[in-house]
Parts: sequence; structure tokens; C-alpha cells
Amino acid sequence: MTGIVIVAHTPIASSMLNFVEHTFGSLPERVRAVDIPPHEDTKASFDRVMKAAYGVNSGNGVLILTDVMGATPANVASKIELLGPLSGLNAPIIVLAGLNLPMLMRCISHRGEDLEGLAQKALAGGQNGILRLGTKVNQD
Repeated sequence: MTGIVIVAHTPIASSMLNFVEHTFGSLPERVRAVDIPPHEDTKASFDRVMKAAYGVNSGNGVLILTDVMGATPANVASKIELLGPLSGLNAPIIVLAGLNLPMLMRCISHRGEDLEGLAQKALAGGQNGILRLGTKVNQD
């Protein structure tokens, strides 16, 4: 089973994990959240994300979901992906930015997929979960 790590600005990651518990009735195995507080040293953030990745890794890969591309959580997660085999995880890693609740729900629901398949499901869930509700506003 693919491991999932949610890495985001405080308190987004833990809130997302709380949402999963609320929606599914319990916390799934091999899912962790890492909140990155303001002004935390990036080395400390990196170490905490690595610890979470080790905690969810079963050898089938780790999917890291992060909130905003270019921000500290995504940068830390990307460093882990760039390390690849040097990370010591002995499993492939994929990082996706732009986390939203539909993306996370898709990930939890399709955890039996291989890492690449799960990443594709996550991307589709995130994109398809963005909808306009209501009617068009006329501006005359």
C-alpha cells in the first residue's frame, strides 16, 4: 500500500488529516500529517517530513501532498523527492502541490493503486473537485 504524507503550512496538514478521520471514521494506516510552522528552520522541517515518510513507507512508494508550490512545505518535500534512493527510503517518491480536499479523498479511497496510479487519481480528483456552483452573474 502506498504511504501518504500531507505537508502544509500550520494547521492545514493536521486539519486535512482530521477531515480524513471525520469522513472515513478512522485514520487510515500509513497516512501522516506534518504542519510546517512559520519561521521553522528548514532542516528541522526536512527532518520531520523524512520521519513521516519513513513512518508510512512499506516499500510501495510514498506520495507527498503539499499545499502551495514554491513555499517551504513544497520545497522541503521536493528535496526528499530529489534525493531519491539517497533518502534511504528504498521506495519511489512523488510530490504533488495544490492539495485540496477532493484530492485527499481520492487518495484515501484509491490507496490500493501503485504510486503512479495513485498520483494520477489524486491529480484528477483535485482538478475535478474544483467546480463553480450557482448561476452566472450578469454585469450590465
